[in-house]
Amino acid sequence: MARRFYLEGKSKIQIAEEFGVSRFKVARVLETALERDLVRIEIRVPAELDAERSDALRGRYGLRHAVVVESPAEAEESPDPENLGEVAADLLGELVAEGDVLGLAWGRSTIHMAAALDRLPPCTVVQLTGVYDAGTAERGSVEAVRRAAQVSGGDAHPIYAPMLLPDVATAAALRSQTGIARAFEYFDKVTVACVSIGSWEAGISTVHDMLTEEERGHYASLGVEAEMSAHLFDAEGRRVGRDLGERCITVEADRLRRIPEVVAIAGGQRKAAAIDAVLRSGLVTSLVTDTAAADALMTAGPTPRPALNRADPDGL
Repeated sequence: MARRFYLEGKSKIQIAEEFGVSRFKVARVLETALERDLVRIEIRVPAELDAERSDALRGRYGLRHAVVVESPAEAEESPDPENLGEVAADLLGELVAEGDVLGLAWGRSTIHMAAALDRLPPCTVVQLTGVYDAGTAERGSVEAVRRAAQVSGGDAHPIYAPMLLPDVATAAALRSQTGIARAFEYFDKVTVACVSIGSWEAGISTVHDMLTEEERGHYASLGVEAEMSAHLFDAEGRRVGRDLGERCITVEADRLRRIPEVVAIAGGQRKAAAIDAVLRSGLVTSLVTDTAAADALMTAGPTPRPALNRADPDGL
């Protein structure tokens, strides 16, 4: 019975029918096999994975998945260690099912994740944001989308456009272009999304670096703590500076909120406050981070509402 159950994957009902006994008898036999050491069960946690912190972080924020990996002592203050991408690639391989639509937003961590992908069920891959610089598309979001589609064997829908445009009219005109409009049509079909999180400071937020000094000051005065896919958040997870989105090629926050699984990849102590803010927004369901950020998150202000309660904190 133990061989059938543990090695062959048969159910207790199937085993009961085979041996002509009740399923309760099967359950008792399996318990006895464990008690007598006839069967040994081992749970092996990868060396770099911190299971205790992962469980604690998932519980604090009410996340569906939280994966915390060890961060080297010398890199604790560095944002988004590259090993986060590798761990996120493994998680994505578990979350994505055949026929899903995978959405990838711009970000260094999502680019590292795509490069680390080695397995992915057949799925469609769509780009959720424009690129940091249209001239770097081959090394950034477009290539990440192509890489994921290549691994999965599915269709790719990249966006050949900058994330931030100089004005609303230019952004609207680009959204109406055939290729970009086709990608936008897939946004409502996305089942799993991967996003990055940036702190509102130079070198850590893509949007921050693309704005003028005057614009940065304006949004800072609104209390911006974090940025994700060109959406800005204050420390409580409320969206601020919504006018910026009108100039951006990006998935709308309301659409992002409707995606069943949104995985954020972000780490480092410097990003902890930004990660906390985005998690409080309810837009993210799962997180891949490191021990430096996790330790800061566990003491970051009052306990937030569960992330799986995905109502807009602004009530809008």
